[in-house]
Amino acid sequence: MFVFVTGSTGFIGACVVDELLAAGHQVLGLTRSDAGAAALAAKGAQAHRGTLEDPDTLRTGAAQCDAVIHLAFDHDFTHFEANCDKDRRAITALGEALAGSARPLIITSGVGMGIPAPGQAGVETVLNLEHPNPRIASELAGAAVASTGVDVRVVRLPQVHDTSRFGLVSPAIDVARTTGISAYIGDGRNRYSAVHVRDAARLYRLALEKGTAGERYHPVAEEGVPMKDIAETIARVLDIPAVSMTAEQAQAHFGWMTMFVGFDLPASSRLTRERLSWRPAGPGLLDDLLQYRPDRTKRSI
Repeated sequence: MFVFVTGSTGFIGACVVDELLAAGHQVLGLTRSDAGAAALAAKGAQAHRGTLEDPDTLRTGAAQCDAVIHLAFDHDFTHFEANCDKDRRAITALGEALAGSARPLIITSGVGMGIPAPGQAGVETVLNLEHPNPRIASELAGAAVASTGVDVRVVRLPQVHDTSRFGLVSPAIDVARTTGISAYIGDGRNRYSAVHVRDAARLYRLALEKGTAGERYHPVAEEGVPMKDIAETIARVLDIPAVSMTAEQAQAHFGWMTMFVGFDLPASSRLTRERLSWRPAGPGLLDDLLQYRPDRTKRSI
């Protein structure tokens, strides 16, 4: 298939491009820069100039291809709600380009949208419209596009990692390096589910090749890693203390990150494994954190 990939030069997207090319697919990658176009060309992929802010460039890219994998997202979390709304508009534009066809649109969300109730693990069959994460806008946009007859499939991401990036754990590392304290809230029993980036990339390919319209998929290797364990591992790597904080103290310490640090985001991938025969093989989150070296870190997300 000829696949349009947004976010094609990003942390996850670049791995998805590699995965697709290795499986014999062709790739048209969205990029805004000469450097991005050169990186895609070096891999054997084609470049399509455009941005999330210009929906026409999304429509023209999608119109050329047999399928779309939408990974691009603005990770400036100080404007998270606005960026979630930007993603809603992008999904709408991509859906418009695919209307009237059988070409699949794979969009990206978070595992929190599948948590049925506090303390329970997220599952693929649940869409929790009451979840406080503004990223719900992505799934609502996908549902609206699907209602027009487009084949929409959802990949819900946990914390995606290698030895240099760790999803929402990366900005927590930045705070720890700045303050000299690796903090968690209360007893630190709230959890993050996690997956290695290469395993996540393989799931996107399988969702393309074997997925079904309307399905949601969870590339979750670890169902729930406690925040206290994460904070203590960061403390070990940076040689600083790990400290419990109250919610009020955390607000001053973490700033915009406080909401995310306090989330409990366990998730199951049982149905995903059954439906797509997906089996994660990469190292765990704490194992990769132990390999983290501040002097060779990349961009946070």
